[in-house]
Amino acid sequence: SSEIWFIFFFSFQVLKNFFVSKQPEPVHVSKRRGLQCIAPLVMTVEETPQPIPTKIKGEIPNWIHGNLLRNGPGKFEFGNDQYNHWFDGMALLHQFRIENGDVTYMSKFLQSDSYKTNNTSNRIVVCEFGTVTVPDPCKNIFERFLSRFELPKPTDNDSVNYVTYKGDYYVSTETNFMHRVDPESLETKEKVNWNEFISVNGATAHPHYDPDGTVYNMGNSYSKNGLRYNIIRVPPQKNSVDDTLQGAEIVCSIVPQDKITMSYYHSFAMTENYVVFMEQPMKMNLLKIITSKMRGKGMYTGIYWEKNLDTVFHVINKHTGEPSPARYHAKGFVTFHQINAFEDDGFIALDLCCQDNGGVLDAFLLQNLRRAGEALDEVYNTVEKSFPRRFVLPLNIDSGTVTEKNLNTLPYTTATAAKRADGKIWCTHEDLHGEELKDMGGFDFPRINYSKYNTKPYRYVYGCGFTHLVGDSLIKLDVQTKKMKVWKEDEFFPSEPVFVSAENATEEDDGVVLSVKLLPSNNKSTFLLVLDAKSFTELGRAEVCIRIPYGFHGVFAP
Repeated sequence: SSEIWFIFFFSFQVLKNFFVSKQPEPVHVSKRRGLQCIAPLVMTVEETPQPIPTKIKGEIPNWIHGNLLRNGPGKFEFGNDQYNHWFDGMALLHQFRIENGDVTYMSKFLQSDSYKTNNTSNRIVVCEFGTVTVPDPCKNIFERFLSRFELPKPTDNDSVNYVTYKGDYYVSTETNFMHRVDPESLETKEKVNWNEFISVNGATAHPHYDPDGTVYNMGNSYSKNGLRYNIIRVPPQKNSVDDTLQGAEIVCSIVPQDKITMSYYHSFAMTENYVVFMEQPMKMNLLKIITSKMRGKGMYTGIYWEKNLDTVFHVINKHTGEPSPARYHAKGFVTFHQINAFEDDGFIALDLCCQDNGGVLDAFLLQNLRRAGEALDEVYNTVEKSFPRRFVLPLNIDSGTVTEKNLNTLPYTTATAAKRADGKIWCTHEDLHGEELKDMGGFDFPRINYSKYNTKPYRYVYGCGFTHLVGDSLIKLDVQTKKMKVWKEDEFFPSEPVFVSAENATEEDDGVVLSVKLLPSNNKSTFLLVLDAKSFTELGRAEVCIRIPYGFHGVFAP
């Protein structure tokens, strides 16, 4: 194909990276001792295909009607083969149905081709992010040898998030495959391939939504025309019952900074009129990735931290596809999750969860997550922590813009942006937190009152604190005062918080926060926690005698 032709055509330019492994710089963090073993949170579980009741303690507000849908890995081996990385586990779909103060729970494994093929063969057949398949023992020696040189095929193990397009629910990862699912039954419907609609090799699992239902996303493309980051737009309406991604289009294609190496990214930002893409120094060595099977290494080993590079902000008018001529730069950082972005008086305020080093992927090898005692402490103490930051990008930049002067005139933020003599707009951030957040191990998995405040000035963000390798507290952060409220219960590990707005809400934090709490020391101790979003105090919990693994992301489906 043209994609493979292009990759090998440019491979000689990246051969130096094939032999040289770039290691992240040592990270200096406060030490943690005596961390609780979390191995049961990353172990295989059985699915619960029929709804089961929960035991209610406290009160679940009667006005909450809908399903909390969550996604994440739930099976980590087939036969004698075991996955190497947490991200490799087969997608397990969860549903907490909330109705009239009662809650039921169910879960089902996504019936992806990867899952079904592995299950039928009783071994790992499909390569994943950190796991390389071994040759089929039924083949002869020559066939097994040749199989090492096969290019890894993209997985359809959609274990990262729930997303919606044209009113339908899909589960997604970062390859070119998604699966439509029924949010009521968790049944797997059809498999959808982005490549059948537009020329991209995958898309993020964190799209953005306009009020009218138009969806924006980003995906890479590799072809003889070069490497590109693409902004995707999907229309809000269906043209037929069978319509999935019909009408999807590429709004703009962005050329990478060095043209032959792409950055890894997990999400992007959007305002009312712009898409903001952060091209960060977490780079992908495409040659290493496509030769991972031949080398017997996981694909993640082709992602590395380039410490001497800046992070570059690309600002694109999402209506016209026109890129801003301004070149926005900042000291290199990594962001997996953006919080919010909005326009104000000729500026974009951009809020992100940021790390100063990109060497985090090794920490989530299953052998590391399943450690105990000092060995687990050692892993945690090498991981760079994530903190919320604000950047300000001035929109009205031209040849007459004064240099070496802070252009930011927004009165509520100390972030700076100054034009340098070389024309670059150099940006420095403002911390959106106080010192006490450092004691919580940082902040990530951010969620806001999205339906009413995304792309608008806002005040509150909810997320997890990380004094462990996975979230172990819930935090409500006021980005204006930088004060925070914390919910924490010893030995429990909460999932990403999901905000649900109250009926007839008049204030930003009128509503509840939903999060699933897991206790690894007890195989059957899990509950859905309901917090009052304003006071951040517990209203009630729904206990279920089922062991649930720690997952990634989810949504509330009313």
